[in-house]
Amino acid sequence: MATKPNIQAVRFRWEGRDRMGRSVRGRDTSSAEALLRSQLRNQGITVTRIRRDRPINRRGRRIRPRDIASFTRQLATLTGAGVPMVQALGIIATSEDNPRMQRMVEAIQNQVASGVSLAKAMEQHPKYFDYLFVNLVAAGEGSGKLEQLLDSIATYKEKMEYIKAKIKKAMIYPASVIAVAILVMIVMLVFVIPEFQKLFNGFGASLPAYTRMVIGLSESVRNYAPVYLLVIGGVVAGILALYRRSDEFRLWVDRTLLRVPVMGAILKKAIIARFCRSLATMYGAGVPMVEALETIAGTSGNLVYENGIQMIHDQVATGRALNESMKQTDLFPNAVIQMIAIGEQSGKIQEMANKVAVIYEAEVDNAVESLSTLIEPIIIVVLGIIVGSLVVAMYLPIFKLGSVV
Repeated sequence: MATKPNIQAVRFRWEGRDRMGRSVRGRDTSSAEALLRSQLRNQGITVTRIRRDRPINRRGRRIRPRDIASFTRQLATLTGAGVPMVQALGIIATSEDNPRMQRMVEAIQNQVASGVSLAKAMEQHPKYFDYLFVNLVAAGEGSGKLEQLLDSIATYKEKMEYIKAKIKKAMIYPASVIAVAILVMIVMLVFVIPEFQKLFNGFGASLPAYTRMVIGLSESVRNYAPVYLLVIGGVVAGILALYRRSDEFRLWVDRTLLRVPVMGAILKKAIIARFCRSLATMYGAGVPMVEALETIAGTSGNLVYENGIQMIHDQVATGRALNESMKQTDLFPNAVIQMIAIGEQSGKIQEMANKVAVIYEAEVDNAVESLSTLIEPIIIVVLGIIVGSLVVAMYLPIFKLGSVV
């Protein structure tokens, strides 16, 4: 009995024009190029270009916040140009190189094509589209201003990612230098100091106390390194678990971070910029103030400000003015409160909140640059002290021997 040949499906990218003469593109799977051309022709699409899709890693890299920001910007641009939502999602999915992102966009496209609203489709992916994002999209769909809202969301996401990148830049540089310093110290303790120890054993004389201490530290690191690593790993894991599970501990950590010199000021400015940007975006979308504040509270990233914004929400819900409620928290500078007050009085809260966000985003940028300039010589001095102290410990016996001779 003859067996049927195993026909393997191939994925193709194609471009063409529909019955209205509009440019369309897509990605489909078929057993042959000619068969796909025929299928598209039956759908009223004249194919102008078709090619095999390049093989891709089906797992792909994880979806990052900046991928969502880029997706939102593309969607805002395409819908603003009059491209239908389903087709716009298809174009984005076709141009996406990350398989995970591509599959998610295709899933959203399929749901929208079946009649589900864009907000509901995005709500199925809460890991990437938070409550604030979905609420804004739903408000845009309800008000008929989805294109403008998508543009505002894209701007909001891009600004938030910009601030995050700046803060990470401020933290990564000193952290990386400290890591290098620790690595150098470990290399000296494990490989360099034992060689000096062999030399000192032939002196037949007592070593300085400082040298003996460093040699003892070297022996301890060499003999108990796995234990130290386990202890350090356990402590870090315990702190992270406690931070996630205990509101009291998280509140203490977040309050302490806000009090750290220089870095605390940067964090405060970043949180205020995020608060004002979120407020402007949601208020501009027509979301009621009380509902907007409730949503914004969870996006602050700091429990101190989260509690403060929740307090503002509770007071505004009882009819109190926004600027007066902000003043009661002692978390916002007077200049910010005054600008919000002017916005309330003039009916231009969105414009004033946007201005505050722009000002504080610029201040974060300048503060990070200043921090990098300030911290570089401090780190160099610290690194010199760490390495220099180990070198001095090893040369003290040699200096002592020279004085005896």
